Formats: sequence, structure tokens, C-alpha cells
Amino acid sequence: MRRRYAYGLLIAQTVSVTGTRMSVVAVPWFVLQSTGDALLTGVTAFVEMAALVAARILGGPLIDRIGPRIASVGGDLIAGLVLGVLPLLYAADLLSFPVLLVLVGLVGLFRGPSDNAKYAMVPDVAATAGWSNERAAGLADSGQRLGSLIGAPLGAVLIALLGAPAVIALDAASFLLAAALVATLVRFRRAEPDPAEAGHPSGVRGYLADLGAGLRFVRRDPLLRAIVAMVLLTNLLDQAMTAVLIPVWAAERFDDAAPIGLVFGALSAGAFVGSLLVSIHGARLPRWRTYAVAFLFGAVPRIFVLALPVGLPVIAGVALVGGVLIGAINPLLSAAEFERIPAGLRARVLGAVGGLAWAGIPLGGLVGGALATTLGATGGILVVGAAYLLVTLDPLVRRRTWRLMDRAAPATAPVSVPA
Repeated sequence: MRRRYAYGLLIAQTVSVTGTRMSVVAVPWFVLQSTGDALLTGVTAFVEMAALVAARILGGPLIDRIGPRIASVGGDLIAGLVLGVLPLLYAADLLSFPVLLVLVGLVGLFRGPSDNAKYAMVPDVAATAGWSNERAAGLADSGQRLGSLIGAPLGAVLIALLGAPAVIALDAASFLLAAALVATLVRFRRAEPDPAEAGHPSGVRGYLADLGAGLRFVRRDPLLRAIVAMVLLTNLLDQAMTAVLIPVWAAERFDDAAPIGLVFGALSAGAFVGSLLVSIHGARLPRWRTYAVAFLFGAVPRIFVLALPVGLPVIAGVALVGGVLIGAINPLLSAAEFERIPAGLRARVLGAVGGLAWAGIPLGGLVGGALATTLGATGGILVVGAAYLLVTLDPLVRRRTWRLMDRAAPATAPVSVPA
């Protein structure tokens, strides 16, 4: 009975990610085909992700105060309604490029807190279901990977059949469905508030104090600082690939959107398997070693293979194998974060970590657009691959910091939430 709440959250996450990954293919393809400009494609990605990152950081205190469930439902509801306006304006021939930027920026503004709220609910529904942090984080990541696995190829196919605006409309519907699922299926007992926050000021002063508490916690924790720095850089590089370089690569080499879906689909399929394996065996894995090896050998080869004169089956195979390793990364990081962050600060700290780590994503679209414009798709891919290789060596170089993944300090042990 208690596990149905956890499964309800997992289903809502999967639905939301499925629609979002369809838009990840549809929006860049729509902008690229309508403008013919790779740089404008990068600008669009920058606007949406800049709003999302800012909202993740700034929305944390509000989520801790109103509750992650309400924040998730409200954010998805508004994001879905705003995104639904885009295809309507396009059909009425009223969608200019500045209007498109405003709409995608608003979607990012409300999607950020909603995504953060779902993430912050994972430890609570896990405790209600009697799951370990590794199992809960692995299943949550598996749901997101499954959404990517379904959404990216489906988005590419539907673009060919229905056009990009119709696919964007389906993403809008997925936001509304996710809001309904969380509102009706997810229940849990929230952790008790921190006694130190009794009598906490309200209003703007209280909000700023809450925001500062989350940021200070990240600044003082060496592992969280390392996670933010590394993931910030890899997110920047991933966004350059996803938002610009891979669509331009597909357009230049194949003149078709289908290879985009194939690459994303193969990577997502492998990552889905990898995260499932972690949900089963994660509690017995050495976190630091597994993380370091998986990031290095999972992420780097799937980038360089795109620059080689090989066929799509080889590219898809490398992406699939790399995805299995990549699937282990997020659950291990999440389990370590859940153990180190007090329940009363969870949304603020997770929002700060996620927002700061995602701060490179808006720039990634611009970097990808600049690389594609100056070097072409292949040259840009080689530059991104070389940079990725250097970044993923960090856990092997700074071992003392990253080994903190393997233990939890007594003061930051997991909080048991009664059902």
C-alpha cells in the first residue's frame, strides 16, 4: 500500500521526462528548420535553460515552505499551459522568434522548481516505501531514463509524421498529465522541520535567509562543491552536443532528424539498464570507484564516435554501451547527497546543487552554436570530446574529496520518515 505513493511519483517523473525529451528533439529542429541558423538554435536553448537554472536555485526555499508536492503540481500545470500556447501561435502565424524565446523562457522558469520538487520528494517516498536511498535513487533515475528512451525516438518519428509544432503540443499535454498524477497518486509524511528554524522570519527576509542557508551548506561541504564543479562542466558540454551539435551533425551528414532520435534512444536505453542495475546492486557498490570509471568510459567514447566515418549501427552500439555506464552515475550521486543533506534543508540544498551544476547548460547551447558555426559539426564534436576527457579525470585526480561518496558523516545520516 505504501509503495504505491513511490510508484506514483516514478510514473509522474517518467511522463514528464518523456514529453520533455520529445521537445529536446522538436524545439531545436523547429528553430533550425524555420531559421536555418545554428546560432539561433543555441540562443533558444540558452534562454530556456537559463530560466530553468535560476528557478531551481531561487525556488528551493519556496519548495521547503509550501511542500514539494504542491510545488510540483503547480509548476507542471503552469509550464504545460504556457508551452501549449506555442503551437497555437504558430498555427495562427503569430509566432515570431522573440515570442518563442519568451515562451520557452517561461516554461523553464516553472519547470525548474517542479523538477526540483519531484527530486526532493524521493527520500520521503522511499522512507514511506521502506526503500534504501540507492534503490530509490536508482528507480527514480530509471524512470527518467525510460522517459528519455521513449521520448527522443518518438519525438523524431512524430516530427517526420506530424511536424515539430505538434510534438511540442504533446509535451505540453505531458506536463498537465504529470501534474494530475502527482496530485492524485503521491502521498507521504514530510520530515519534521528543523527546530533551529523555529521563529524563522517570514516574507522577503525569511526567503533570503532560507536561500542563504542552502547556498552556505553547499559551500561548506567539499563533496557537494566537487559535484557542482564537475557536473557543471559536463552539463555544459552535454548541452552543446544535445541542443546544437548533434542536430547539426544529423542535418549535415544525413539531412534527417531520425539519427538524432537513434543516438539519444540508444544512449537512453543503456542508461535505463544501468540505473536499474544500480537500484538492485547499488548498496553493495563502492560508490567512488564506480562513479569515476563509469563517467570516464561511459561518456567520452560516445562523443568521439560521432566524428568517425562509421555507420549508424556502430554509433548506436557505442552509445548503448556507454549509456549502461552512464546510468550508474546519477543514482550514486543522489544517494550520497540524500545522506549528507538534512531533511529540513533538502529542497534548498538540492536546488542549489542542481541549479549551480546546471548553470553550464545555458552556456552549452551558445558554445555549441559557436562551435558549429566556426568549426562545423565534426570539429565541434572533437573539441567537446577532448574537453570531456579532461573533466572526467577529476575523480581520479582528487581522490580524497571524491572518496567522501563512500561514507556518510553521523551528523548528516539519513532521516527516517514515519509512514
